[in-house]
Amino acid sequence: MRWPLSPNGLCGAEWIRTDNAFLLGGLPVAWQISARTHRDSALAEWNAYFTTGTPPEAVADFLLAVEARTNPAVNYGERETVLSVLSDRGWPRDYDHPETTAWDPGLSAGFTCGPLPEGIQDGDPRPNLTGWQAWAEPVLGSPYLWAATFSASVPHELVAAFASSVASPAPVQRRTLPELAAGHLTFSLTG
Repeated sequence: MRWPLSPNGLCGAEWIRTDNAFLLGGLPVAWQISARTHRDSALAEWNAYFTTGTPPEAVADFLLAVEARTNPAVNYGERETVLSVLSDRGWPRDYDHPETTAWDPGLSAGFTCGPLPEGIQDGDPRPNLTGWQAWAEPVLGSPYLWAATFSASVPHELVAAFASSVASPAPVQRRTLPELAAGHLTFSLTG
């Protein structure tokens, strides 16, 4: 695999949008971000996948968190790290699965740790590993606006950086709002 590498040679990001064969939530994956334990290792320790439409500021915050780590492949945190960030941002935990899942207050976006879709690659070869998934579905049963999936070995602190950005109440600039998000997003005009 060949991709633009970080200065330390441990991380890479690849635009894979041209390969429409890989879908998450029915959407094509646009970015695959990977890390390895050693510069000379050919295999990635973990992978994170982001579809088209994933909030770019959240992907950027994830990349900044990856860049800030000396060893991006080592997991120092626990699953609770991600859920705590979401709770702190006002996302209630799922009533039936409070140890793995949180929803935005309007129930139009979710974050969960569980079984991963087929095709998610991870350096840990054991079967049936769990990883994080996030998505936006403004209207129940409608197509997803975006989806993100983190393989089992992605450090929880890195997933938490993405979660914090997705759950942030700070306004973001958008040129257009998704039609399905009407009534779920607010907007303001400058000036």
